[in-house]
Amino acid sequence: MTAAEANLDPAQAQAHFRDVTATVANMAERPKPPKIWYFALAIALFLLSMFAVSIYIVFTRGVGSWGNTNTVGWGWPIVNFVFWVGIAHAGTLISAILYLFRQKWRTSINRAAEAMTIFAVACAGLFPIIHTGRPWMAYFMLPLPNDMMIWPQFRSPLMWDVFAVSTYATISILFWYMGMVPDLATFRDRAKTKTKQIIYGIIALGWRGSARQWHRYERAYLILAALATPLVLSVHSVVSFDFAVAQLPGWHTTIFPPYFVAGAIFSGFAMVLTVMVPARSIFGLKNILTDAHIEAMCKIIIATGSMVGFGYGVEFFTAWYSGNLYEQFAFLNRALGPYSWAYWIMITCNVITPQLFWMKKFRSSPWLIVITCIAVNIGMWFERFVIVVTSLSRSMVPSSWDYFKPTIIDVTTLAGSFGLFFTLFLLFMRYLPVVAMSEVKGASPAAHAGAQH
Repeated sequence: MTAAEANLDPAQAQAHFRDVTATVANMAERPKPPKIWYFALAIALFLLSMFAVSIYIVFTRGVGSWGNTNTVGWGWPIVNFVFWVGIAHAGTLISAILYLFRQKWRTSINRAAEAMTIFAVACAGLFPIIHTGRPWMAYFMLPLPNDMMIWPQFRSPLMWDVFAVSTYATISILFWYMGMVPDLATFRDRAKTKTKQIIYGIIALGWRGSARQWHRYERAYLILAALATPLVLSVHSVVSFDFAVAQLPGWHTTIFPPYFVAGAIFSGFAMVLTVMVPARSIFGLKNILTDAHIEAMCKIIIATGSMVGFGYGVEFFTAWYSGNLYEQFAFLNRALGPYSWAYWIMITCNVITPQLFWMKKFRSSPWLIVITCIAVNIGMWFERFVIVVTSLSRSMVPSSWDYFKPTIIDVTTLAGSFGLFFTLFLLFMRYLPVVAMSEVKGASPAAHAGAQH
C-alpha cells in the first residue's frame, strides 16, 4: 500500500478497489490489444524464428557452427545460460522473500516477475542442452547402467546445475500458477463467451472463494514461499560453482557465490522494470503500478549494483593479496588486455550507470528508467562474457592463447533467445492476469475493517 492509497477517502478507496479488477481484466477481455502489442509480438516472433533456424543449424552442422575453440570451449552458450538464470532471480525474490517480510509494495509487480522467472528459466535451460553437442544422448547423464559402463560424474557442479535449475523451475511454476488461481476464477466469472468460460474454468480448478479455500490457499502459498526462498540463494550459488571450483585463474575465487547472487538480483530487477514500465503505459496500470513501486525497485537496483561494484573491487584485491602471479595477470588482462573493451562496457553499465538513480529525476522518469535498465542488462551480459571468455582465452600456457570471435550463429542464437522470452511474456500479458488482483486488493485500505476511519 502506498502513501497515496492510505490518504484516499472511503469513496475513493472503494472506487480504487473496484477498478483493480476492471483494469487488469480489460487486457484479456478487450477484443483487440493495442497496435503496439502486435508490433512488439511481430518483432518477438521474428527473433524467435531466427532462434529456431539457428538451433536447426547447430543440430545439423554441430557446435562447430559457434565460435567456440579448443581454448575457449565455453563460449556464448554458457554466457547466455548464466545471464538468463540471473534474470530469473528477481521473480522469486519479489514473490517469496518480500512476501515473507510482508512487503505490500510487491503486490503490483510480483505476478509479472514470477512469469518472467519461468520464461527466463526456459531460455536458460536450452543452452546447456545444446552446448553438449548431442542433446539426444542426454540420458547418459542419468545414473542408469548402460552398455558402455559410463556413469555420470555427480561431484561435478555441472550436474548440480541440472538439479538446482530444474527444482527452481518446478517451485517457480507451482508458485506462479497457484497464485493465479483466484484471479483466473475472476476471469472465468467475467468471461462473455462459452469458450473462455470453459478454458478459464478448467485452469481455475473450481475456485469459489470460500473461507476454507482461502485458508488453505494462504497456508499453501506461505509454504511455497518458504521453500522458494533458499532457492534464490542456492541456484545461482550452484551456477557460480561451475567456475569457482575450477583451477583456472580468474574463476578460482570464493567470492563468486554471493557476487553472482547479487548480480542476479540486480539484472532481474532491471528486467522487471524494462518490461513493466512500458506495459504500465500501454495497458493503463498507472494506478496499480505506481511511481512509489517503481522508485522502490530503483533503490534496490542501486543497492545491488553497489554490491556488484564492490565484488569487482574485491576480485582485484584478492588477486593482489594472494600473491598468485597467474591470478594477478588474469585480472590485469581483463582491464588492459585484448578484451578490455568488454570489461569497461561492463564497468560503465553495472557500476556507473545505476548511480544515476540517486537522482530523483531519473527515478521518476519512466523512459530514463527503461534506458538505464537496458544498459544494466547489457552490462550484466558482458559481465558473464568477461568471466567466461577472458579467463579461458589466456590461461596459464601462452602457447594455447586464443582470441574468441563469435559467429553469426552465436549472435542469432542470443537474439533469438530474447525472441522466445518476449513472445512468451507478450502472450502472458494478453491472456492471463498480469497483476495479482487478489493481492493488490488485499493490500488496499478498502479491504480492511475500519478503513473508513
